Amino acid sequence: MSNVESKLTNSNQLTTIRRKAVKLSDTKLVKTDLLQAEQPLPLVVQPAVEGIKLVDWATNNREQIEKWLCQNGGILFRNFDIREITEFEQLVRAISGDLLDYSYRSTPRSQVSGKIYTSTEYPADQSIPLHNEMAYSRSWPMKIGFFSVKSAETGGETPIADSRKIFQRLNPKIKEKFIQKQVMYVRNYDTQLDLTWQNVFQTDNKLEVENYCRKAGIEFEWKDNNYLRTRQVCQAVATHPKTGEKVWFNQAHLFHVSSLEQETSQILLSALPEEYLPRNAYYGDGSEIEKSVLDEIRELYQQEAVIFPWQEGDVLMLDNMLTAHGRMPFSGLRKVVVGMAEPFINQ
Repeated sequence: MSNVESKLTNSNQLTTIRRKAVKLSDTKLVKTDLLQAEQPLPLVVQPAVEGIKLVDWATNNREQIEKWLCQNGGILFRNFDIREITEFEQLVRAISGDLLDYSYRSTPRSQVSGKIYTSTEYPADQSIPLHNEMAYSRSWPMKIGFFSVKSAETGGETPIADSRKIFQRLNPKIKEKFIQKQVMYVRNYDTQLDLTWQNVFQTDNKLEVENYCRKAGIEFEWKDNNYLRTRQVCQAVATHPKTGEKVWFNQAHLFHVSSLEQETSQILLSALPEEYLPRNAYYGDGSEIEKSVLDEIRELYQQEAVIFPWQEGDVLMLDNMLTAHGRMPFSGLRKVVVGMAEPFINQ
């Protein structure tokens, strides 16, 4: 054998060895840990060797990722050197399939790239209560991912909480009443006080809005001056389609007027009849939800909140039914983008 042939043979053998060493389906390429002892949420997944491309690894380990999500409720992918929003979009697609449009909106967001959006664009000094994405409707994404492009100077964390624990710990009498009556969301779409109906439904066509509402089981009525009011009765508790577990899954505590600062709610109620508030929540039969009940729910979310500082390049992937999320106030520049996937319709 010539020296050249010998070198080529050795080179091919080395290539084969290297390929075996970086087999993408090998879970030994990553290491798992917990952020807090005895707290399974979130599971932290980091590279165990250099040069692992997370998108490729996730593509080959989708089943394992799904198991982790069902067990822990959320995964924090850290130190994988993800820098571009396009990489994040590819990762969400690798884990969950095609991404979803942000339709029937509740909060202001802007499209960043493809089907990746900014996180809720509320002022930096405001917090966003813990909630499950689109739990105010009968359809929602099963997966939601967050990518920290730029971490805030201070604050700006995305607290998370186990929706199973909220359900388990909640007063049985409160649970039973909500299960029996469900939750009614009433929304008035106004250009000055909240999102316009054009923004919420992503169309200027009233017929498209009406068709969407009929299909989704949303009652609607047009008022004077292009004014729209909707009502929809949705679940208070849901059953996870894969784990079979019961989860607390609604946004009554967030939609209710009592979620606003006291001064703001007083100003609104003094200026508007209750039925004209931008948004509000009731029991499904239209009766008032007691403020004390909502306060108890909010307190539970606070007790169960898991809070950790963002690192730039972090990706937080959540099972949206098992885990609620929110946002802490912050200072300085902060950029966290969001991708949603895997639609689920509650029949």
